[in-house]
Amino acid sequence: MFIREYRPSDCRELAELFYHTVHTVNAKDYSPEQLDAWAAGQVDLEQWDRSLQEHFCLVAVEDNIIVGFGDMDSTGYLNRLYVHSKYQGKGVATALCDRLEAAVPENLVTHASITARPFFEKRGYRVVKEQQVERKGIFLTNFVMVKER
Repeated sequence: MFIREYRPSDCRELAELFYHTVHTVNAKDYSPEQLDAWAAGQVDLEQWDRSLQEHFCLVAVEDNIIVGFGDMDSTGYLNRLYVHSKYQGKGVATALCDRLEAAVPENLVTHASITARPFFEKRGYRVVKEQQVERKGIFLTNFVMVKER
């Protein structure tokens, strides 16, 4: 596996990986209605590309297949971190986070899903608050988590 910076040509594949990951990996912690509200399968690719280019975005690749990605803004907010279901537990998220976190000297913040919370706790993040986020009239639980430097 190697990690490289995001390219606009990655956008569609990242959107597909996002949808697939939410609907497989997160299915144990969220209802089908919540999964559909979180990842409906139709993202605005122009908006995603713009956001990914504005942030520091890294892509993990193995055998010419994108297996994960993550992005962080300049304030230390980890916006997205998704790893393909077939590559869970193989160090992809850890490798991406190591590089993303090293790029920002400030405290780090993320809004972690129920599924991702244990991963971030192992990395030294602590829960600041549990919250209900509304997507398309459906509420999803996530956790505001901080890693202080």
